[in-house]
Formats: sequence, C-alpha cells, structure tokens
Amino acid sequence: MHRRGFLAAGLATVLVSQRAIAQMKMDDMPGMDMGGHAGHDMGEAPQSTVVLPEGKVLRDLPRLANEAGTPGLFKAKLTAQRASVRFAEGLDTPILGYNGTSPGPLTFANRIPEETSTIHWHGMPVPADQDGNPMDPVATGADRTYSFDLPEGSAGSYWYHPHPHGKTAEQVYRGLAGAFVVKPKIDPIPAEYGDTVLVFTDLRLAADGTMPDNTMTDLMNGRVGDHVLVNGQKNPRLTVPFGTKRRFRLYNATNARFLRLSFDQASMMIIGTDGGLLEAPVAAKEILLSPAERLELIVSFDKPGPDTLYTLDYDRGWMGPGRPVDAGLTLFTVNVSRTPAEPVPPLPDRLRPIAPLGAPAVSRRLVFTETIAMNASGMEMGFLINGAAFDMNRVDIVAKAGQVELWEIVNKADMDHPFHVHGTQFQVVEHERDGKVSKPAYLSSKDTVNVARGETVRLLLRQDRPGPRMYHCHILEHEQLGMMGVVDVQA
Repeated sequence: MHRRGFLAAGLATVLVSQRAIAQMKMDDMPGMDMGGHAGHDMGEAPQSTVVLPEGKVLRDLPRLANEAGTPGLFKAKLTAQRASVRFAEGLDTPILGYNGTSPGPLTFANRIPEETSTIHWHGMPVPADQDGNPMDPVATGADRTYSFDLPEGSAGSYWYHPHPHGKTAEQVYRGLAGAFVVKPKIDPIPAEYGDTVLVFTDLRLAADGTMPDNTMTDLMNGRVGDHVLVNGQKNPRLTVPFGTKRRFRLYNATNARFLRLSFDQASMMIIGTDGGLLEAPVAAKEILLSPAERLELIVSFDKPGPDTLYTLDYDRGWMGPGRPVDAGLTLFTVNVSRTPAEPVPPLPDRLRPIAPLGAPAVSRRLVFTETIAMNASGMEMGFLINGAAFDMNRVDIVAKAGQVELWEIVNKADMDHPFHVHGTQFQVVEHERDGKVSKPAYLSSKDTVNVARGETVRLLLRQDRPGPRMYHCHILEHEQLGMMGVVDVQA
C-alpha cells in the first residue's frame, strides 16, 4: 500500500441477518391477535444491567506497525479472529477482533470459524478488485493480500470493516472495524493542535458479559446498543490547559445510532468531512453524525472546568417498541485546567481548494422504501431500492468511468437511511423536503450522507476506476435485508 498514511487500530460494535427479507411469525408480533395467537414479545432486547466503568483517561488507538522498509509504502497484516475483552469488572466478553483486539490495530487473514469475511476500505479510492465487496469473500482459514495506491489529494479520515454477504452486521457489532487516517504531504492544520481520533461505537451486553444476537427490533431499526463508547471506553476523560485548540477526528462506527452532538462550553469549527478537509472552516454549535459518517473538528477549550461532549435528541424514525434514549448521554469529558496553554498558530482561513464536479452527463433516481407483506407463514419485511432487494448476481446500474452523474436519492421510507457509495467521494448539491429546497452549508467530499425520511438528496459523483461497486444504506441490518445495489463501472 503506497502513500503517506497510517492505520490506527479500530474498534467496533455492530451488526446480522442472512436473508434479503426478514421473516416474522404472526405470534412474534406484539399486541396482535391473528388466528387465535396471543401477542408475544417481538424480541426487544432487555435493557442491560451491566455497569461499565467511566472516567478513565482517553486512550489513543494503537497503530499498526509498518512492516515495509520502503518510503511511501505501508505493509501490515490484519487477522480477524475470536478474542475476549473485559468491558465490565469480572465479565469477559467474547468478541471478534483484528489482531486479537477491538479496538485492534495488508494482508488479511480470516480466522473466524465457519464464516467468510472481507475488508472493505470505506471511502477510500481503491480499485474495485481490492474493495472487499461481498462478491469477493475470503474463506475461513484463508489469507488475502489487499494492495493499492492512493492517489494525490485523497488525505482524509477513512475506516475499514468487513463486508461479507449476510454477515456484515454481526461481524462489525462483534468487533471488526478500524480507523484509517491518510495524511497529506503538507497539512494546513497547525501541528500544535494535535490529531486525536475519536471512534464512537455502541455496545450491548447480557448479564453474563456476552453480546446478545440481534432481535427482530434490531433487524427493523438497526442494532442500537446500551452503552456508547469512545475508543472502546465509556465516557473517557482528557485533561487540557485552558485556551487549548484540539483537532478531533470523529467516526460514527455504530451500525444504527445517530449522534447529534454538542459540547457544553467549547466552540467547534468543522474543518473536514468523510473525504478530507473543507475549503474553509465552518463554525458549528452542534453536529449530526449518521452511521458511517466522519467529521474533523477544531475544538477550542477557553473556559476552565469540566466540559462534556453530550448527545441531543434526534428522531430518525423508529418502528415498534423500544426506541432508545438519544438525548443527554455524556460521551466524553474534557477537564480544562486553570493553567493557560502555550500560544499556538491561528487556524488558517483557507484549508484547500475543492473543485466542483461540474455538469452531469447522466441522471439517476434511487427510491428507498420499506415493505411489509403477509403470507402463509407470517409477515415478510424488506428494505428496497427502486422496489428491488439486493441480488449479488444482478447489476442495477451501468456507469462509465470518469463520467459525472447526478444521483437523486428519494427516501419514501419511515425512517432515515444513511446512504453510502463505494469507491469514490461525492458532492451533495441539494436537499429537498416538504417542497423546500436547500443547499448544503459547505462544499465537501462525502462517501456517506443521511437521507431523512421524506427527504430527497441530490448528489454529484464520478467513479474513476472500473469494476463493480456497491451502494447501500449504512444501517447494516437494512443493507442485509435488501437495501443495497451494484453499479458496474465500465472503462
């Protein structure tokens, strides 16, 4: 793997279902009386009583050692295997981890018993045959070498996770995910600001410390855990002098939790999104990260005392009982001391140029819907794009490499769906909801965008490398229940 970059070991919690359609028996539906069946529990996960320790010092994610001795080349080995960690005192939790940990640290070794896996390099402009898509599985016990060059201008905050057909959700929530930061040759952000990765995951533990399987509620809404972790810790702490400016890279590596975030007192400047820096910093009082999205922030801690990063309410739509509490969760505490920070250079007014993609040669329309249908054996539910569930053997779109396209993503479903396209970064150009059209607050490079229920998002994209690419909802249970398609990019 060529270019300036490093692999920060990841963490994970996410995903499961092996069919494109979820089957619910009549007697699994709460409060329904059909044919004499009494309503039973739908499978809502009980709230965990496991207590996790809080307030430990924020840990940096460990970095993979570079085994290559050649400048500009990165070489390492990632092994997906069973492991055990201790999230709570006295309880050992079986997980899946890269190199035995999660967070864990490019040769990929699949040591997951009886399951295929892959590594998908989320957001990175890699060749299609190195993208780790579901059509390219790595069998259990097998090794696979991923090799690619990253082009100039691709510095950004990326991540990696499995993408095997039917098992992506489960493998991620059990621990397989990691952060991948690509640095530019010349970084306009002052080095004195640091560069701190914050990966958000959520965790559900049974009383014995194990991770319960997904319920039907999880399949419908996506798995939302009981504990939100930062770098694998619950509400870790960081101590800084007052007047500190700190660079944070925020990753939403949950499978279905939407994170609307704010600090108590500190001011935030957005400087980057999924695919790298903005043209100029943008002030923000709060931010929204849907699953798989990333943001780069400069946070200024100008008042002594504790300052917390906490969640605000966000209604992304929910089917059935058990909607989780979204507001008032303290995720991260920064203790700002009374010692003043050393003077640092100001944040530049301009960060980098971003060239608009220009006029599209082709327009496409993708419509998200949910379906619930009755049959002889029960109730079938699916998540569809243009009325169809994912079929690995079907090509849904044929595109031409190097050609700009306008994609119109229409959400007619009852909940938000974060939309992800493999192999490229796109530019969001317009939102429309309730007849009102708005432009994004800034031009940026994105690979994932939230499409709220009832909303239409229009984006420009260009695939520069030929081969099959996936596009899908990044609530990974929804992906597995059919909300995914294949675009074949032709030279």
